[in-house]
Amino acid sequence: LQRMLAMAVEVDRSPTCSSRKIADDIFPFILNIPLRSQREALLNTMESQLLRCRLLELLFQHSCDMPTTSSMSLDKVLYFLSHSSVLPQFQDETATWQRWDEMLQYLSLLLLSYHSVKLAFPLSSEHLRTCVSDRMKLIAQKAKARLQDSDDISQLDIQLKMNYFISRMQKTLGEPFPPQIQEKLFMLQ
Repeated sequence: LQRMLAMAVEVDRSPTCSSRKIADDIFPFILNIPLRSQREALLNTMESQLLRCRLLELLFQHSCDMPTTSSMSLDKVLYFLSHSSVLPQFQDETATWQRWDEMLQYLSLLLLSYHSVKLAFPLSSEHLRTCVSDRMKLIAQKAKARLQDSDDISQLDIQLKMNYFISRMQKTLGEPFPPQIQEKLFMLQ
């Protein structure tokens, strides 16, 4: 399945467009996956970073009180950090801290996927938004990825959003946080 999805993204003249279409079709099914382990298995084994990035973006958009229409960027990841509620209650009965833990896991995965799509090494996936036939030309030209203005975030922005996020978690979970959450917060920051 993962190989077929990756190929479906790549065969189109516009991988970005095809990943959006595929993600829009798959997303309702992800909401119906009953167990966290199954959701994580699907997202962790996804071969197309572009598709995984889009699916995670949809998941966080779905959990936002006020969804944003801005394009995917580092600033949007910070927006999700501030505006996402705990991920939707899936069919499994999980403790509140585990739902926060899953949210942190997916935020980290979104950040890694976006980094792979936009900012990674030239010979691997920097040009994932370009069709396969044009990608080789870009690699030969050693073309660099173009950063958006919304990718330019400061340490202060990160610290303020993390502090706000941690205070939201403290209101819900109290202190101290479970070790898994502390570890994921450190990794995300």
